[in-house]
Amino acid sequence: MNFPWKFFTDLGVIAIAMLLATLLRAKLKFFQKYLIPNALTAGFILLFFYNFFAKYFGMDNHDLGAMVYHLLSLSFVAMTLRKSPEPHKKGDLGIFSTSLAIISQYAIQIILGLLLTFFLMKTFFPELFPAFGLLLPLGFALGPGQAYAIGQGWEAFGFEGAGSVGLTFAAVGFLWACFGGMWLINYGIRKNWITPEKLEKLQQRNVSIGVYPKDKELPVGSRLTTETEAIDSMTYNGSFVMLVYLLSFLLLKLLTYLLSFAGNAGMELAVNLWGISFVFAAITALIVKGVLNLFNLQHTLDNGCLTRISGISVDLMVAGAIGAISLVVVVKYWIPIIFICVIGGIIVMVTIPWFCSRLFKDHRFDRTLIVYGACTGTMPTGLALLRVIDPDFETPVASDYMFSSAVTFFIVIPMILAINLPAYAYRTGNMLYFWGMIGIATVYLLFTLISFRLIAKKRSFMNSSKIWLHEHIIKRKKG
Repeated sequence: MNFPWKFFTDLGVIAIAMLLATLLRAKLKFFQKYLIPNALTAGFILLFFYNFFAKYFGMDNHDLGAMVYHLLSLSFVAMTLRKSPEPHKKGDLGIFSTSLAIISQYAIQIILGLLLTFFLMKTFFPELFPAFGLLLPLGFALGPGQAYAIGQGWEAFGFEGAGSVGLTFAAVGFLWACFGGMWLINYGIRKNWITPEKLEKLQQRNVSIGVYPKDKELPVGSRLTTETEAIDSMTYNGSFVMLVYLLSFLLLKLLTYLLSFAGNAGMELAVNLWGISFVFAAITALIVKGVLNLFNLQHTLDNGCLTRISGISVDLMVAGAIGAISLVVVVKYWIPIIFICVIGGIIVMVTIPWFCSRLFKDHRFDRTLIVYGACTGTMPTGLALLRVIDPDFETPVASDYMFSSAVTFFIVIPMILAINLPAYAYRTGNMLYFWGMIGIATVYLLFTLISFRLIAKKRSFMNSSKIWLHEHIIKRKKG
């Protein structure tokens, strides 16, 4: 019988790449030293397979992009359904400050990416798509799923291969996260950015091979909330995730129907909303979580299980995203990609330590690492860098970051909804749309700078010529 196998053969190939990547991490010091996520290694294995060898097996990477699109939304749903951490004590600004640091990077990367694009358009690449530079924050600070989904939407505006270009920016961002992150850790150690207590723990830490040894007590990843003979807990939690995703699909269908009454402009907006379906997936998850809380059913979902669902979604998404890159398309844009990614990566590496060392009062280097990892790779990349100096997550840094994600999401919704403005500049020939996006990002940057000044107070511009504000300088100024 002729049943379709394409989806499962692609999953099988991804699985082989993930297992090979796990083996490489366990055996080779290079992967251990730089804490390269297995999903990233698997992605580059898939990149070469699908671009050079898949055709000999009657395969291609055309469906990987769709897989990335859906996995992104599923990861948002699973993480949003999690029970929120306990509120912090009054006056604790760790959560909001973390959100502030991330939003500042969104704004900086948008402004930088678009200004570099404008420079290229006026010099060597006059035909460059005006929204090209937005793939810097989409690929670096938001991740491969968003870069692909929004990039795909721009293909309808005339940006050929935008999805693959977006995935390429995300892949380069992961390289900045891994290699740049480990360089940042080693540089921070040399320059005494890290406390003596943390340094001692770091020196005692074994090399991370990525797999727990057989004689080590294994941590608990999830807990049962249902009787197994009735329904497996993973099935129950997974069913809620899929239910929410179905509801988000129906919500977008309803919005598309309503917008159709607005004519062509409404339908064009509807198409753009489908490109950011992950936003509506998260909103739907929040509504469902509210209903569960209303009926006192939130306890039936398990945070650990939802984290595992999000984890497998992110791992498959990252690997599939890199595998979906078409090298034929990327070669066409390789000079602008390298130009923007190199300058963007350097700016990120300088601005995050400067900002975080003055913004935060406690665990400053820990918070710098998680923000840097999240703003060049993804949330798991930030956690991986944090784990180098806080292997057991003994500090509140990880939980602050998780809680800040919801705060960040709501604050940047207007920015995400405006993400197509530079694309309209290309379609209409009116560059006011392009400068409008820069203006919106500038407003966000001003918001972060004002908030930064109010929170950091005297620390905000103390010793401003230095990338890192040392603790002894703060104490000396106070004295």
